[in-house]
Amino acid sequence: MVDTMSDARAAEYRRLEVLTGPRRRRDWTDDDKARAVAESCAPGAVVSQVARRWQIAPQQLFTWRRRARAAARRAATAGALSFVPIVADASTPAAEPDRSQAAIEVEVAGAVVRVPSGADAVLLAAVLRALRATAA
Repeated sequence: MVDTMSDARAAEYRRLEVLTGPRRRRDWTDDDKARAVAESCAPGAVVSQVARRWQIAPQQLFTWRRRARAAARRAATAGALSFVPIVADASTPAAEPDRSQAAIEVEVAGAVVRVPSGADAVLLAAVLRALRATAA
C-alpha cells in the first residue's frame, strides 16, 4: 500500500476547478421564457439587467421577445375577420353600376371599389385594408 503522505506526486500542486452557476446549455420552459420576457417588457426595465438576473445573454432575451411578438401577431390575425367572396346570382342579370354617382374608383387586388361622395372614411379604409391584405 502506498502512503499518500510520502508519495512524491502528492506534494505537487494540483489544480481543482469548481464550476458554479448554470450549465452551458439549458432547457427553458415556456413559462420561464414568458416570465423573463414579461419582466424585460415592464416599464423602466433594462434588458441587460434582466438577462443578467436570469443568467442568460441579452441576445437570448431579445430572441425570446421577438418570438413572443410574432406569436402574439399570429394569434391576433387568427382571430381576425375573414371575408367571403361575393357570388352573383345567375338568375338575375347583373346591373351595370351607375358610374355618374361614384366620386372615386379604386382598383385593388382585382376588385373595383366605387366610392360615392360622402362615404364613411373609416369604413372605406377598413375595406381597402382588407382588400390589400387578401392580395398579399
